[in-house]
Amino acid sequence: MFLGDIITPQLRPLLWDALLETFALVGFTLVIGGVLGLGLGALLYATRPTNLLANPVVYTVLNVAVNIVRPIPFIIFITAMAPVTREVVGTRIGTEAAIFPMTVMAAFVIGRVVEQNLVAVDPGVVEASRAMGASRLRTLATIVVPEGLAPLILGYTFVFVAIVDMSAMAGYVGGGGLGDFAQQYGYQQFDAKLTVVVIVILVVLVQLGQWLGNTLARRALRR
Repeated sequence: MFLGDIITPQLRPLLWDALLETFALVGFTLVIGGVLGLGLGALLYATRPTNLLANPVVYTVLNVAVNIVRPIPFIIFITAMAPVTREVVGTRIGTEAAIFPMTVMAAFVIGRVVEQNLVAVDPGVVEASRAMGASRLRTLATIVVPEGLAPLILGYTFVFVAIVDMSAMAGYVGGGGLGDFAQQYGYQQFDAKLTVVVIVILVVLVQLGQWLGNTLARRALRR
């Protein structure tokens, strides 16, 4: 059985468009959510009690916010965010509309991952930096984050897999991508073979991301 026997000439352009939409969903979410999540995670780490920028009020607010958002199933979260998405993006349907709630969810998830990895950094390294006269912010940016780089890369790799999963679920609310393609032309048309093709593509995408993340983490450890 060949791929050409499953994906008809009429569906091939649609599959290609869906793949590009998935790349957009995952890419923009990982970059924007990754930057926001890094800032959130670093702030969670720094404002912990007795830490560099200890602030119980800020830490408690951020910690509660992460604990509230992170456990929400994404299919429910994207639906609940629809009114906000419409206000920000101008629509609640389409790839751009799906990227907004995906980015918000990813930022909170990555924030917790970043915090947990930074907490594991040797406190002695932080104390040595402070003893040498480095400011709190400089210690955080040039000592703590680089020290936790390899675990952070692995953490981002884990989140990448979750984002691919979110991109597939976004298709159920008109977000486009491979999830939408599989639903319309696989599930609704009772074409199990086409659905399997989409699953294989997603698995390959995840494996490539996992390989890249593991490779980058190994290189970071050797530095």
